[in-house]
Amino acid sequence: MGLLGVRDIDRLTSDRLVLREWRQSDADALAGMLDDAEVMHDWGGVLSREESDKKLFRYNQAIAEFGFGRWLVERRTGEFLGYCGVMPGFPGHPLGEHFEIGWRFVRNAWGHGYATEAARTAIDDVFRRVGLTEVLSYTTAENNRSRAVMGRLSLVRDASRDFVGGIDPQSRWQGLVWVASRETFERRSS
Repeated sequence: MGLLGVRDIDRLTSDRLVLREWRQSDADALAGMLDDAEVMHDWGGVLSREESDKKLFRYNQAIAEFGFGRWLVERRTGEFLGYCGVMPGFPGHPLGEHFEIGWRFVRNAWGHGYATEAARTAIDDVFRRVGLTEVLSYTTAENNRSRAVMGRLSLVRDASRDFVGGIDPQSRWQGLVWVASRETFERRSS
């Protein structure tokens, strides 16, 4: 369905990557990635298969509803690498209504620039095709890999929006916030 006036698509592409809608056949790859303690370290631990399947459903639901979301990321050869994309903040989020770029990749995909390339593609899409004017990104102080990606994307740190919270009301996850504005992002990406 997508946002009013947004042309629905089922994939985005970049030089090396395809960002596409999820298929049920992708469930095992996602569950395997989310069951890797090193990959999930910043999240506080691995996810069960049931939790992973709920993520897959939520990601596809967002793509169907908004015309964008967390896309599956694969090499052009079809090899699963992880996910990346823009999602609406969940109801009751400490930051209120917003859109957030996020990513997670299998360990053997780390260090190749895939997260930066996928995130740049996804942000560019929601600014150009969807018409969003701002996208947030957040992570913990200890997640140096994601912070490095945010730097390569030229996102701007906004400490005034830092928050404590998470999906679980009892969560004490501490989020540091970066911002991509359409104007700044398009200027820096060209």
